[in-house]
Amino acid sequence: MEAKALELAGQTPGDPGDTNREKAQEQLVKAAANLFTGDLIELIDSIRRDKEQKINHDHQDTLVSAGWAQDKQAQAAALAQEFAAWMEAHKDALTALTIFYDQPFRRREITFAMLEQVMTALRADAPRLAPLRVYQAYQHLDESKAKAPLNELTALVALIRRACGVDAKLTAFDDVVRRNFQTWIMAKHNEPGPKFTEAQTTWLQMIRDHMMTSFHTDRDDLELVPFDSQGGLGTMHQLFGERMDGVLSELNKALVA
Repeated sequence: MEAKALELAGQTPGDPGDTNREKAQEQLVKAAANLFTGDLIELIDSIRRDKEQKINHDHQDTLVSAGWAQDKQAQAAALAQEFAAWMEAHKDALTALTIFYDQPFRRREITFAMLEQVMTALRADAPRLAPLRVYQAYQHLDESKAKAPLNELTALVALIRRACGVDAKLTAFDDVVRRNFQTWIMAKHNEPGPKFTEAQTTWLQMIRDHMMTSFHTDRDDLELVPFDSQGGLGTMHQLFGERMDGVLSELNKALVA
């Protein structure tokens, strides 16, 4: 960085000054970041997930079910088909399903409350279609390596995306958010103009993590955990200024795409 700063200053060894050091750092970071495309990041993260091992020394395995493989396949297919049919039948009555099936451009508007509405209706009308059970069926059918969902509601979102064709294979929702975030932030860094600072990036990552389980972030959410401990709405406005609402809108669109 010092050598680059001296080059920008157009001088021999000496003190290039803090301004040139900052310019040098920005140029070198941009050059390095250009190598990391969305596809490469996804590949690296996929390799990490494939190699990750968790060993449980404390609990014995318990037999959950036994039967011929072909029976398991047929049961999984029947369960997945029943779930997809239920979703299709209720898409006009439940806002979240209407958006997923018929108005995908509005996915940024889907809220936690909308998804809770779907969950409540599903439990009341078809308790056998418990999301965690259907999730296992799709894992089997898709031969998917999708990890266990963070909770039942994130399982439901992954299933809706799979059933309505947003995802070709079952994919854990937090992986979708993480992948989309990487693609979005790399695209922003490749744009001309100022880049996100370290403090801004930390806030963007908190919003990403919040959306893995809450699905949407608006101004009111910034006064809740974990944002409140970092100063809440006031701090984000201080960091992003007039860009704040635009950044939130972009994240709500990009992360659930």
